[in-house]
Amino acid sequence: MFETGVRQFRMAMGMVWGRRLDPQNIGRLVDDVLITIAEFGEPGADAQALLGGPIASAAEEQEFAERALRRTARRLAVQSPFYARRFAAAGAEPGKLDAAGLRAIPVTTKQDLIERPGDFLCTDVAVHLTTRTTGSTGRPAEVWLSRYEMELWPALGALASVLHEELRPGDIMQVNISSRATAAMHLTAASSRLAGTGCRLLGIVPPDDALDALAGGGATLLFTYPSYLAELVTCARRRGMGPGDFRLRRASVGGEVLSPSLAQAACQTLGVPQVEDSYSMTEVIPVTGRTCSQSHLHIDLSTGHTELLGLQTGEPAAPGALGTLVITPYFPYRDCMPVFRYDTRDVARRLPEDALTCEAAGIPGVSQILGKADSLLHLGPGNVVTPRQLIGAIEALPTAPWPARYRAGVRDGRLQLTLPAAAITGYGEAAARAHFAEAGLDADLVIIGDDQAACLRHTRSDLREPAFGTQPALVGA
Repeated sequence: MFETGVRQFRMAMGMVWGRRLDPQNIGRLVDDVLITIAEFGEPGADAQALLGGPIASAAEEQEFAERALRRTARRLAVQSPFYARRFAAAGAEPGKLDAAGLRAIPVTTKQDLIERPGDFLCTDVAVHLTTRTTGSTGRPAEVWLSRYEMELWPALGALASVLHEELRPGDIMQVNISSRATAAMHLTAASSRLAGTGCRLLGIVPPDDALDALAGGGATLLFTYPSYLAELVTCARRRGMGPGDFRLRRASVGGEVLSPSLAQAACQTLGVPQVEDSYSMTEVIPVTGRTCSQSHLHIDLSTGHTELLGLQTGEPAAPGALGTLVITPYFPYRDCMPVFRYDTRDVARRLPEDALTCEAAGIPGVSQILGKADSLLHLGPGNVVTPRQLIGAIEALPTAPWPARYRAGVRDGRLQLTLPAAAITGYGEAAARAHFAEAGLDADLVIIGDDQAACLRHTRSDLREPAFGTQPALVGA
């Protein structure tokens, strides 16, 4: 018990003072928690408090953020060629930065990462593993990671997951995300190892194969994209499968918009109580967010600083206004190729200033992600249609067209929505227009043949990884 207390103290002090954490120490804490749970049935209040971090009040939250921002900026000014130039050009003093003074420093864009990746590498760290964004929203960006990061993040993830009972000894997690998401795949497998759970990394395989693995492989946890979950649910229903065919106790998704209709159908088909909707992004690992029961997105305060900036002004979004999430991961959680004020282009709405009443009220929140900034449709002043609105309305059609395939645009000031014929089969255009009107979307519909659906919205479930027996004809053959 004394050794456990020392390990907890070391981790807490590292978080408070921003010193490099010891991944092996955190791994041993995971072992301590597992032993405690096995003996007493719960991890204990001390361990639970550790995850709350050093933030206890609004004043301490601001002080912690400013100290972490200064620490992060000071290091980047010395070790990162890109940010050494950027801070100097902005006249920023890293040692005096505060949340308000951040706005003098221009945001970092994905294009910056793509055009000058080498300038983001810190000179005091050796590269270990590279990962790429999936490219589902454009040209992929490459991000290098250090060995320290690849050991630290799974340890922190395992500790949090064990304390929250998201991972239990004996669990088997099935992961259906793109194998190109190297970091996410590695982190999931390493976290599972530390937590004493099994991990099946399948990738985006044909849905029938994934269902066979879920039903016959004893998986208790599923992690995937909403669009691939949609394909799994559709395939399971076609095969007449239901809750009795699976052992799942949790299903988690991320990376895309999850509609209420799909979430409900997944619960009914797979037998899970809910589908957990998380937020993360390759460029800002390990900063993550969780969606609460009131559909707010709460982003972790201890590993990074989050701003919601107005789409037109670049200033903090006003209550009720749309903004883009701008995230700065803190040192020591990122050390190889960190970003500072990274504009994710993920759009959310600032919540009213009323006090939150959800179970995560202690963490500031915004609305769920509404889509990418470049995908917003502007019909007029104050009239903006978001991808979340479109996907939610389409996937709520009685035909259950999951995942939503569509193309949306503005023509003569009106919303024009292109759908495949299967989306309204047996329902009709008039009923579909009325359905969208009830959802607040006054749309002109264009219906195309199902054979033309490939030109519509692409999803992450399209990042297929076929086997030899199912692969398409070879190019050039």
